[in-house]
Amino acid sequence: MVDSTRSRLALSGAFAGAASRYWLGVFPLLGRELRHWHLRAHTIPDPALRRLALITQKNERGNLEGAAAFAVLAPREHRAHVVRAVVAFQVVYDYVDTLAEQPCEDPVANGHQLHLALLTALNPDGDHPDYYEHSSGSRDNGYMRNLIDTCRFAFAALPSHASVAERALHCARRMVAYQSLNHGKPGDTRVALATWASAMTPAGTALRWWETAASAASSLSVFALIAAAAQPVLRTGEVAVTEGAYFPWIGALHVLLDSLIDRGEDVAAGHHCLIDHYASADETATRLGDIAAHATRRSSPP
Repeated sequence: MVDSTRSRLALSGAFAGAASRYWLGVFPLLGRELRHWHLRAHTIPDPALRRLALITQKNERGNLEGAAAFAVLAPREHRAHVVRAVVAFQVVYDYVDTLAEQPCEDPVANGHQLHLALLTALNPDGDHPDYYEHSSGSRDNGYMRNLIDTCRFAFAALPSHASVAERALHCARRMVAYQSLNHGKPGDTRVALATWASAMTPAGTALRWWETAASAASSLSVFALIAAAAQPVLRTGEVAVTEGAYFPWIGALHVLLDSLIDRGEDVAAGHHCLIDHYASADETATRLGDIAAHATRRSSPP
């Protein structure tokens, strides 16, 4: 009983400390970034792209606030760089995902080309490809490149960037692969995505293919690694343990819950909905509970 009380008090104290750091140290930095990108989106000359950029920022504000929350894990002196990197990365992700959902002749090629932005955003030495190669619009006044450059240079400025860079790129490659496959024709999408995700499923996890696919789509592992890069020194194995907690468990829970929330909109728009692969509401609840339990264990201190 005493140990249980101490544990609850410790958790309460940790939450209070994190909340204080967020509202006092992170939220003002987030507000600055949001204002900057809102004004930047207004400079896009193509009216269709400008509308999509502004709508996406408005509709996905919760994603941006969640991304910025990872900065509470960073030392104060590096917090601004973490906020700048994760917010720019999430703005890019939301924007290219919106663009990939627009009608085009080759949705798979378009989805892949647009989502290459996620790889460049984590590679300070990478060249910019033509992200709009398969899209109908391209006059964005450097909006996407500015987002990407902001992310990668803020990320590169963190003291342990070199220790996490390859792992972060590995996570982004999973995201690109998922998004490329997820934007094809409905029948083709399910077969190709199921084949790919089945091969990606870690042995012994008993995850369904769409649960692995959900984890691959999650940006949380990238945010966790960016926050880890703010530490002056990372212990041996810490990077692998961090990624292992987010892929597959935390990432799967993140995207499946998001799919559940967005189900109505996805069905109305004819978009692929991962949560619909479950046979019933009871199965959905059971599986999400199991995944949440695994996520809790993998993220708990040893």
